[in-house]
Amino acid sequence: MRKTRWAHARIAWGLLPLLFLIMSGCRQHHTSPTRSAYYWSTTWETDSALTSFLQSNGVGKLYLRFFDVVVDDNGKVMPNATLRFADSIPGNMEVVPTVFIVNDCMKKDVGDLSHLLMKRILQMCETHDVPNVKEIQIDCDWSPSTRNTYFGMLSQLRDSLHTKGLRLSATIRLHQLSEGPPPVDHGVLMMYNTGDVSNKDKNPILDLDDCAPYLPNLSKYDLPLSAAYPVFSWDLLFRNDRFVGIMHGDDLPVIEGDTIITREVPLATIQKAKEAIQRIKPSANDEVILFDISKDNIQRIKQYHYEKIYNH
Repeated sequence: MRKTRWAHARIAWGLLPLLFLIMSGCRQHHTSPTRSAYYWSTTWETDSALTSFLQSNGVGKLYLRFFDVVVDDNGKVMPNATLRFADSIPGNMEVVPTVFIVNDCMKKDVGDLSHLLMKRILQMCETHDVPNVKEIQIDCDWSPSTRNTYFGMLSQLRDSLHTKGLRLSATIRLHQLSEGPPPVDHGVLMMYNTGDVSNKDKNPILDLDDCAPYLPNLSKYDLPLSAAYPVFSWDLLFRNDRFVGIMHGDDLPVIEGDTIITREVPLATIQKAKEAIQRIKPSANDEVILFDISKDNIQRIKQYHYEKIYNH
């Protein structure tokens, strides 16, 4: 009898490490994701709507677009649309300075670009007292023809940032999942702009059918990822059933007979997209990022929608 009890005790003690791992896994699964957001406007203004949004949603990390990089009329690679700081940034906010690079820039001489990017970003951070900068992000829709140039620039920038104790991240589009990952520390998977804007029958911002062919590549993608989900809308202008452009204010003239189609993503579609990511690469939802928190988007969407998107 004593031997039997001792055997049972040994089995019970042997199971403790397994039980601990199971309980730890359950706690990890239920951990609330980091709540982050992109800010893509050209002026940083902390009005009451933005302040309320950041506080009520517990947003602790902000991907702040600093400037774009474009090819000017003379064929030179230049910064454009630099962010204007009308207000200070909350001191408790982690900020990720983000730069959008037009793909055509990678067809030019970019030998000094990594140095110029880091210098300009760090100068802006110092000038405007940007707090808690641990990471820089580059956004570029690179193509197979520009891949090597872009990756080479990223490699140089990553190595330079590491000497400053900073990380480098990059945006990853769905169609890029079939390629090898860029030489960065982290990626943000863009779960938006998935379709053809000229197709009147589908939502080009996020359509799960458009995502389906690319998602199987996610499981073997060798780069830590976070996921960004859309909370913006588009007004698409069509003339004689042909796509004219995305409307921004009054930038496109509207004539008699034109059709304006408003596209936005239903909450249910965003939740299904999150569930699809969760099934394939759950760690990508450990940080949930909204794109983007402009004044119009904050006011357009109900607060409980944001809460549902942020929560697992």
